[in-house]
Amino acid sequence: MNLSRDLPAAAHLAPAVGGSAAPGDTRQPRLLVSLATYNEAGNITALIREIHTIVPHADILVIDDNSPDGTGALVAELSQKDARIRLLARPGKLGLGTALVAAMRYAIANNYDYLLNMDADFSHPPRYLPGILAGMSHHDIMIGSRYVRGGGTENWPLARRMISQAVNWMVRLLLRMPVKDASGAYRCYRVSKLREVDLNRIRSRGYSFQQEMLFRCYKAGCRLGEFPILFENRRAGASKVNRMEALRSMSNLLYLGLRNLFGLEEVRRPN
Repeated sequence: MNLSRDLPAAAHLAPAVGGSAAPGDTRQPRLLVSLATYNEAGNITALIREIHTIVPHADILVIDDNSPDGTGALVAELSQKDARIRLLARPGKLGLGTALVAAMRYAIANNYDYLLNMDADFSHPPRYLPGILAGMSHHDIMIGSRYVRGGGTENWPLARRMISQAVNWMVRLLLRMPVKDASGAYRCYRVSKLREVDLNRIRSRGYSFQQEMLFRCYKAGCRLGEFPILFENRRAGASKVNRMEALRSMSNLLYLGLRNLFGLEEVRRPN
């Protein structure tokens, strides 16, 4: 199924089956796994297969930004053979943050219970999915965490580890959130709580999106949990990290943190 680039239309093309789980409901929660892609043709087929091996009931939404390597066309072909796979094709690189907001809007419009985001390069191993999902019984957001006991990173240079730890220290200081890994993208959200977050307020478009989104959810009363993972190196393709985006993300976090310290970040519910 190749979804329209317009999200409300895309949501209309993929109607929900059933509603959100109510307290005491023993049915299996409806799960949407989102994968934002740009030039991930070397990973996407194997990743989708592995996800479905571990959580066969999951629907998978791939948000592709017109990858020159044909990732979108590959996913469109897969979706013709498997109704659990959906493609949201976008005209170009619009930013990681906008892709994840699109996934959130899709999950809300289609009445999923959980939205679980993963990187599409195998740096987020699917073997951790059961542990992350199990944590949702007592939390509204579960983070696949590199920095709790049992977690870690694979073959990261010292400079990258220091920068990542510094960013998370700054987030704990300025945003006052009780988590060790606020920048991890391997994350599961309770969709009913996403409805209480004003997604229109999200300023970040790049790597700072993860911290800002977590902060907005925390301010809306979400219970945060962490599950240890080993962040692994990508299996194929090239990293999308660049210095300018990293600097822009740091400035966004500093701005948000200072507003929070001065009491300017009150909770706002969506209209």
